[in-house]
Amino acid sequence: MSTFSPEIEVAIARVRADVARLHGELVRYGLVVWTGGNVSGRVPGADLFVIKPSGVSYDDLAPENMILCDLDGSVIPGTPGAERSPSSDTAAHAYVYRHMPEVGGVVHTHSTYAVAWAARNEPIPCVITAMADEFGDAIPVGPFAIIGDDSIGRGIVETLTGHRSRAVLMANHGPFTIGSNAKDAVKAAVMVEDVARTVHISRQLGEPVPMPQSAIDSLFDRYQNVYGQAPQGALASSQDPGR
Repeated sequence: MSTFSPEIEVAIARVRADVARLHGELVRYGLVVWTGGNVSGRVPGADLFVIKPSGVSYDDLAPENMILCDLDGSVIPGTPGAERSPSSDTAAHAYVYRHMPEVGGVVHTHSTYAVAWAARNEPIPCVITAMADEFGDAIPVGPFAIIGDDSIGRGIVETLTGHRSRAVLMANHGPFTIGSNAKDAVKAAVMVEDVARTVHISRQLGEPVPMPQSAIDSLFDRYQNVYGQAPQGALASSQDPGR
């Protein structure tokens, strides 16, 4: 049996529920087929993360069969789901969590257009404003690596360290995305497929026109730091009980 504090147990339960639910978003947006792909989420306040079991139908995923792992990728014995094998990408996720402490969620999909770019070992150029908003740069290609150990994780970390993109196309494999939490990483996975499709279609019409780097920088800064934020006056008014 686990010996976590009540606070950590609550955090684990919350991440289990989030990760189980978010796998449904991969299906909803057409990013996976059969049992491929995976979502994981870091447990706040603990050196733990939650990931899906290997080879289980998306229809059968539930909080109680998500798997709790330490940051070496080892399953925590005596916890719900521990009798199953974790995702085959667990070592990669664990490596990311160990080496990128700011990351709270990791997602891998086999979404069609992003995989097509990965098959060409070609970065997706930043030629549309939505891509500048979300990724702030081209989506880079990471090195070819075989599933089974932490080679994919090393490639993700090496490629994204110092890069604004929250997505990497692992060569001949597919996209991995990171986020502040699991939901944020899923959003990045949805967006990388959207821009991969749009830029692919654009190239069928001709060569996409690059945007100035200054415009990319401005768009990224606005979207990351201003978009969706209430104006200072409106925030003050909402917090003032006299208004």
